[in-house]
Amino acid sequence: MQEWLVLSIAMAAACVVVLTIVIINNRRIGEDDDPTETPDVMDYMTMMIGVIYAIVLGLAIAGVWEARGSAQENVRQEAQSLHEVQQRVQVYPPEVRDRIRGDIDTYVQYVVKTEWPHMSEHEALSKRGTTLFGQIRRDVTQYAPKTDLGGQAYQPLVDAVAAADDARGARGENAGATMPGVVWFGLIIGAVVTVGLIFLLQIRRTFRELLLAGLFSVLIAFLLFLIWDFDAPYGRGIAATAGPFLDLFPGIKS
Repeated sequence: MQEWLVLSIAMAAACVVVLTIVIINNRRIGEDDDPTETPDVMDYMTMMIGVIYAIVLGLAIAGVWEARGSAQENVRQEAQSLHEVQQRVQVYPPEVRDRIRGDIDTYVQYVVKTEWPHMSEHEALSKRGTTLFGQIRRDVTQYAPKTDLGGQAYQPLVDAVAAADDARGARGENAGATMPGVVWFGLIIGAVVTVGLIFLLQIRRTFRELLLAGLFSVLIAFLLFLIWDFDAPYGRGIAATAGPFLDLFPGIKS
């Protein structure tokens, strides 16, 4: 709440300062002043507002797109690390190898079928998924290799589980919206101001002008929707997918 108060005060102060300077300056202008000889500032202000808002929109789209790419990379790293564990336990005794592989298959099956919808709905990882992953960690770390080959594989297996755990944690952190509320405030206010310039410029009712005004409004709405859709990397239409799990674990059914 404090940051919103600071923002409101800063915006109000900037507006008051500008308006005060304009009023004082107008009082100093003599009666013989000819405003037609002064460059029209409206075109300049309109252009600057459009440019500034375009920059803000571009940065917002780039930010949410990067967050989505990072979310998809976290999924790939988690799946790849678990696949590495599944392959490296080949040197372990059959009972240990089968137990670890079975726990990994159970975990991946749960992530794809249950935890993914849970992340979309609750914007967080599930407790059951954390429990299943903890079982994989215990299987790997608590086994004491009895051969030199098993001993050589032990530390890489532990590292792979740690990498999967780190990727899982990052997946949980990105499960919710990534765009701060103050940014949405700026985007919406900017859209209102930018579209409002259409009325300020006294648009006519000709077909060409109405078409351009409509297309401009549709473009702004589309870009805002695009940002909103990307804002939840796992929860909306153009979201990160569980594809890496399905690719590396073909026996798992989505």
